[in-house]
Amino acid sequence: MSSHREAPAISKDPVADNTDLYAFVDPADTSKVTLLANFIPLEEPAGGPNFFQFGDEVLYEILVDNDGDGEEDVVYQFRFKTVVQNPGTFLYNTGPISSLTDPNWNVRQSYAVTRVQGERDEGRRKVLGSDLPTPPVRIGPRSTPDYVSLANAAVQDLGDGVKTFAGQRGEGFYVDLGSIFDLGALRPFQNLHLIPTPAASRRASHQRSGHRTGREGSMEQHAAGAG
Repeated sequence: MSSHREAPAISKDPVADNTDLYAFVDPADTSKVTLLANFIPLEEPAGGPNFFQFGDEVLYEILVDNDGDGEEDVVYQFRFKTVVQNPGTFLYNTGPISSLTDPNWNVRQSYAVTRVQGERDEGRRKVLGSDLPTPPVRIGPRSTPDYVSLANAAVQDLGDGVKTFAGQRGEGFYVDLGSIFDLGALRPFQNLHLIPTPAASRRASHQRSGHRTGREGSMEQHAAGAG
């Protein structure tokens, strides 16, 4: 996530803030391409009681340009829906969450994925999946004691070799933003700064999280001629 809050306008709308986009060939299967889009920068782990979520009113998109003309040839669109299981409580969860259907998980999100071939507004549309579950956020050892299993369960197989995931992921960008933007200091060497303070250990952005949408499929499926 190499971009966080640098764009002034979108920083005021964090649920729509696309912090970065990755595209790479799957190292385990070179016939497939993985696309990852990250949103909602700098999520603190302790974000309760209203934990971070995708925006229900936001259309999340990944645009693919196959011929270098700066125009989209294939678009993947993600729409989210939040459901509160028990409106009688404001709590995100009322006990440990052990599965994606656990009744202790109160505030849930699902999503739909649509593939648009051609222009995003006028191209041919195909719904690849709907009512797909997201995992809960990683609350802590009591609420989400086996978060890895919850996240893995949210990887959805859409058939034809296509997989999708949407949910919270750990920060992958290692930089001490708090110190860098405090007049260009580095904590281990801040005693050497023009405005010196005692040297300290690093507090990096990798201690935070962000929300991610991702899709993996064959190279042909990302091409303009794919059905």
